[in-house]
Amino acid sequence: MGRLRYLDNADLGPDHQDIPRMKSNITRAVAHSPDLARLVAGRGMYFRHKSKLEPRLRELAILQVGWSTRSAYEWAHHVDVALSFGVSEADIHAIGQVARGEATHLDPLALAVLEAARSLTEDIALAQGVFDALAAALSADQLVDLLVAIGEYNGLVRVMAAIEIDLEPEYEAFLARFPLPDAA
Repeated sequence: MGRLRYLDNADLGPDHQDIPRMKSNITRAVAHSPDLARLVAGRGMYFRHKSKLEPRLRELAILQVGWSTRSAYEWAHHVDVALSFGVSEADIHAIGQVARGEATHLDPLALAVLEAARSLTEDIALAQGVFDALAAALSADQLVDLLVAIGEYNGLVRVMAAIEIDLEPEYEAFLARFPLPDAA
C-alpha cells in the first residue's frame, strides 16, 4: 500500500468529479490535492492527444525516463500506452539495447530522443549536439513538447517514489513481458 490512501470519486466533492484518469493509483494519490490532480492528469492528456510531437517519439522519451529511473509504475503504464499508439515491441526492446551499447534498428532521431531523455534524467543536462540534432528534426513546438514531457515524467517518477505508488495488477504483465533492468 502506498504512503497515501488512494482516493475514489466518492471521496471528492462535487466540484472535483471531473478529474481525468481516477482509475490510476498516481491520480488517486495526487487527488488529495484535487485541483493539482486535475492539472497533472490534464498535462498527460495534452501530451497524448494534443501535442504535435509524434506519439512514438513521445513514448520512447517517457519509456526512457521509466527505464533510467527503474520506475516500474511509469514503465509498465507507458509500455501499455506506447503499444496502444503503435510503438513496436522492437522499439521498446531497443531501449535496453541502447543502454547496453548494442546496435538497434532505431533511426537517428529516435536515438537522439532516447539520448536526450536519458541525459536529462541521469545528468540533468543536455549536450549541445543532442539539442542541435533534435532542433534540426523537430519544429520548435515539438521540441518544447518533448523537453517538457521529459521533465514532467521525471517529476512524476520522483513523486511516485516518494509516495510509493503501487502498480495496479493489470499492468504487472507488462513488466513480465518487458522487464526493467535490476537497480544499479
